[in-house]
Amino acid sequence: MSKFFVKPEQIKNDNIIIDGDDVNHILNVLRMKKDDEIQVCNQVTGENYKARIVQYSKNEIECKIEEKIGKSTESNVHITLFQGIPKFEKMELIIQKNTEVGVNNIVPVIMERTVVKLDEKVASKKLDRWQKIAEIAAKQSMRDIIPNVKSIIKTKEIDVDMYDVVLVAYENEEHNMLKAELKKLESQNKQEYNIAIVIGPEGGISEKEIELLDEKNVKFVSLGKRILRTETVALNILSVITYELEQWQGDK
Repeated sequence: MSKFFVKPEQIKNDNIIIDGDDVNHILNVLRMKKDDEIQVCNQVTGENYKARIVQYSKNEIECKIEEKIGKSTESNVHITLFQGIPKFEKMELIIQKNTEVGVNNIVPVIMERTVVKLDEKVASKKLDRWQKIAEIAAKQSMRDIIPNVKSIIKTKEIDVDMYDVVLVAYENEEHNMLKAELKKLESQNKQEYNIAIVIGPEGGISEKEIELLDEKNVKFVSLGKRILRTETVALNILSVITYELEQWQGDK
């Protein structure tokens, strides 16, 4: 069943109004018609509904809620990715694939070795596009939230205070493995975890930035003997984190 996100104000009593680009997708791409069923998710609360199309125009589709769906696809592990901005096609891939795996927030970071140039106008357009990519990936992977692509920051602006741990993937770290840090977290036996990951751009994180991050009391981790591309690192780490810490319904 195809899934679409709506804002809370689009849900009124037992009716849901779908507008914007989704109208064209439903009517002209999926070729759905009256009485066809879709899944609709409140993008703020994560509540899901099975809904039936009752009428439509070229601008909006009215649906009737058939039932509320209790199943959730979201994890007890909440992950924020601070991603050093690589070339734009790589950034798009990072957003798409990490949304599929389960990231909650993506913060683009301008680092010393970021090679692309971003003025205010370009940055605004990129953020809009990146957020749209996250939305499309969230629909495809049946997420209950759309990850938030936040405003672009610099390395010194990375805030570490709200997380259980901030993991920095660093190729020169020789002793502290990712597995060791996750075992420490797992031993806390928490119901939910709030984790941040910091990844460098193509050229990695500079020594100056490593020193700056070290002052913030982050944890530098090694991913093993091989050096991964920037577009591969977060996907690798997220997969390992969710494997180790995610709880499924019914888990004790």
